[in-house]
Amino acid sequence: MPHTETPGTEAASAPRLRWWTELPLILLVYACYSAGRLLVRGDVSGAVDNGLAILRIEKALFLNAEHPLNRLFTHEAWIGIPADFWYASLHYLVTPAILIWLFRSRTVRYRAARTWLWTSTFVGLIGFTLLPTCPPRLLDASHGFVDTMAQYSSYGWWGGEASAPRGLGGMTNQYAAMPSLHVGWALWCGVMLWRYGGTRTAKAAAVAYPLITTIVVMGTANHYFLDAVAGAAVMGVGLLLAPLVMRAADRVRARFVPRFAPVAADSSSAASAATSAASSAAGSSNVSAGCQTSAGERIPRQRDARFGAGAEPSASPKDAGDGAPAAAR
Repeated sequence: MPHTETPGTEAASAPRLRWWTELPLILLVYACYSAGRLLVRGDVSGAVDNGLAILRIEKALFLNAEHPLNRLFTHEAWIGIPADFWYASLHYLVTPAILIWLFRSRTVRYRAARTWLWTSTFVGLIGFTLLPTCPPRLLDASHGFVDTMAQYSSYGWWGGEASAPRGLGGMTNQYAAMPSLHVGWALWCGVMLWRYGGTRTAKAAAVAYPLITTIVVMGTANHYFLDAVAGAAVMGVGLLLAPLVMRAADRVRARFVPRFAPVAADSSSAASAATSAASSAAGSSNVSAGCQTSAGERIPRQRDARFGAGAEPSASPKDAGDGAPAAAR
């Protein structure tokens, strides 16, 4: 059965989203995130210490997968080069594509999904502020890591400074490794594909994309394994906070955005009521013809007025009823 809305309840439902308002909002949020990420640069020595501490924790827990992956990506160009393209590109292509797809085909789910993504992103910014971390590729060479982005920079547009275009490395914070939002955003994309994709291909991509991204960020020496774990944890925190953020946004909208729909609905309801009352009054005047009668009282000469003088109805079996005798002829 198609869903119908009761008139007058339009304002109570979620506001309809428009692309010309969503696009500037997305660009504004990403600009704020990028600017905040750039401004929270911590002390380099402290970032290096934090990176080495993470590496020691991983070795103690036997979680050190970065070294073997980095050696594989370094020695096998046919793996390392596509991995660098993956790291430098898909982060900025797949996520907007999923947002556009949700906006166009899953509009009811879009607002919650978008709010979850941006809330998690800002939680990640807090992590960059509190825990500046040196990525493996920027550690001293004695720690055994090779920067594959720098090694294969001649194959792409990036240089030796993360995934920034060549010559623009100063526009990014290279010590914002904890948490890994490459992994966090990939996990968000995977959840959206799994829940709303509807096909086996979509579900396979939902599993493969975050998994391969996790391998890529470690193999290219851009993140530790615990950075990836932190990226997933940040998405979990964002998921819990998203409903609160949406309710707060609704309260702000209700306070500062005027609501015209209920007024229009009330006016139309009043007009309808007035029309109904007028129709009832007109109908009652036609029936009684100005005569005031009480309940059950018969209007005088109603029968005469109906049939006219000398126009009494004939007593036929049809009019008299099934059990009445027929008139004599």
